[in-house]
Amino acid sequence: MGDYIVRASAANTQIRAFAAVTTDLVEEARRRHETSPVATAALGRLMTGAAMMGSMMKNPTDILTIQIKCSGPIGGLTVTADSQGDVKGYVFDPNVMLPPKNGKLDVGGALGQGVMTVIKDMGLKEPYSGQTILQTGEIAEDLTYYFATSEQVPSSVGLGVLMEGDNTVRCAGGFIVQVMPFIEDEVLNKLEQNIQNIQSVTSMLDNGHTPEEMLAQVLEGLDLEITDTMPTKFCCNCSKERVEKAIISIGSKEIQSMIEEGKDIEVKCHFCNTAYNYSVDELKELLKKSR
Repeated sequence: MGDYIVRASAANTQIRAFAAVTTDLVEEARRRHETSPVATAALGRLMTGAAMMGSMMKNPTDILTIQIKCSGPIGGLTVTADSQGDVKGYVFDPNVMLPPKNGKLDVGGALGQGVMTVIKDMGLKEPYSGQTILQTGEIAEDLTYYFATSEQVPSSVGLGVLMEGDNTVRCAGGFIVQVMPFIEDEVLNKLEQNIQNIQSVTSMLDNGHTPEEMLAQVLEGLDLEITDTMPTKFCCNCSKERVEKAIISIGSKEIQSMIEEGKDIEVKCHFCNTAYNYSVDELKELLKKSR
């Protein structure tokens, strides 16, 4: 079974919930960017969160972007997702190495202090943008804080990435549970009790739990109803044509200086690390288009 997202409700629509397994897409990101274990964990958590948040959007053209700018050695992360479960992302320093903290990868130490910006482009004149200060740098807590402060939706976010000894991804996934304004006190108390008692996301995934089974634990006794499932995957929409437009946008003066150097150039996509090569002759064609 490949990566997928589950959407659900519980307690007669007083709760909405999302859960995902993202092992393959996080491994794909690790392989493309050759990330260190702590960078893989940071990027994997953010991509998992973004994939679920993207699935909350309604229109096929809606795009969600999460940017983190931070003081820690990782420098920052950028992830984008759409409403169909396609997600891509990168970290500023993929090689960051830190000693473990309490036996776990120190994602909070890699990020340090910083700001998280969530941008939703839903085809309106102006995209929606919400910004919060990083609370812990562990990403799940930061997204929980973002939902509460920027969207005024009390939420619980759990995210996890577990690495193998050879630094490949053993498992990855997470959940987002959100409560509606009309939630009854007893339902909220039961939910909070459940969340305190569940295992970590990585433990659940490592024990073979599916997203449905994760939600069954989080929402135990609250009449869980799975509404639908959708595949999720690492997907970048870059192409040679799109990169050409980016080269043209830097202006004829810059392109002219590249031509004068007399060498082929290589341009890499930030999001997927695919390399595109342009010969001097191709640059001359682009120079014509830029004028």
